[in-house]
Amino acid sequence: MVFGQIVIGPPGSGKTTYCDGMSQFLRLIGSVIYSGFRFCFRVLLGGLFTKVAVINLDPANDELPYECAVNIEDLIKLSDVMSEHSLGPNGGLVYCMDFLEKNIDWLQSKLQPLIKDHYLLFDFPGQVELFFLHSNAKSVISKLTKKMDLRLTAVHLVDSHLCSDPGKYVSALLLSLTTMLHLELPHINVFSKIDLIESYGKLAFNLEYYTDVQDLSYLQYHLDQDPRSAKYRKLTKELCDVIEDFSLVNFTTLDIQDKESVGNLVKLIDKSNGYIFAGIEGSVVEFSKIAAAPLDWDYYRYPFYIQFVFFSSLVPELFFVA
Repeated sequence: MVFGQIVIGPPGSGKTTYCDGMSQFLRLIGSVIYSGFRFCFRVLLGGLFTKVAVINLDPANDELPYECAVNIEDLIKLSDVMSEHSLGPNGGLVYCMDFLEKNIDWLQSKLQPLIKDHYLLFDFPGQVELFFLHSNAKSVISKLTKKMDLRLTAVHLVDSHLCSDPGKYVSALLLSLTTMLHLELPHINVFSKIDLIESYGKLAFNLEYYTDVQDLSYLQYHLDQDPRSAKYRKLTKELCDVIEDFSLVNFTTLDIQDKESVGNLVKLIDKSNGYIFAGIEGSVVEFSKIAAAPLDWDYYRYPFYIQFVFFSSLVPELFFVA
């Protein structure tokens, strides 16, 4: 069983920076646990991966800050597609995803050596149509999860500056909802660059209003102040009603440079894709208790850390070997 993240979001939301920062964070905590637990890690924590592999599936991303284990440019390049087929960037990205779907065996062969001991981060293109309209990206993800037994969580990044504009905020909500329904994966919506949110001006409401997606009718007054938004008042109200009727969308926040912020997000991700249950044996009731528990446990891989403390207290010489 392999775990990982599908990193998606509009252009400029910070996907590539996220993959770089998240991979460094996961490697760091993995090495800390490994060096501290040593033999205990090998015996009890078999489900925990210390290696992280970043898979770049964005053919337009030719300047990568991270070292990728798999790069779609080895299969197809956006620049070649655009010149050969006279396509623009958007049409070229759709073509590349179609090509990847038809050559899914190539991707599976590249992933096969990694699935034994790696945690996977998939860096996808920023063209949002791929994730709520077209079926190619969904088909690629579906084939990977079924054929390779991957447990993936979609991490949907949205730039936090959209909270400063009520109209853009409603658009972000609608995009998040349609993406959730289309991909049919465990899904976490994230306001990225939260450390910069104050630089875009004062918010109309406190931050919790935007993250919890509370009563959207309060936005109507602020929407009416903008002549462009007032023109579509009825449409906006209907869209807000749709979002509230589904009642699926909420957000967590992220400052990729803050280890506590990243750690809190990893807890949510690990719980959503079942990573915290890996290697644990128990009844359905026990699993339900863990699933319903608040996210306030000790970060160092929670259940595994508890097992370590318990077993090391019984046989300390077994676990603290040089």
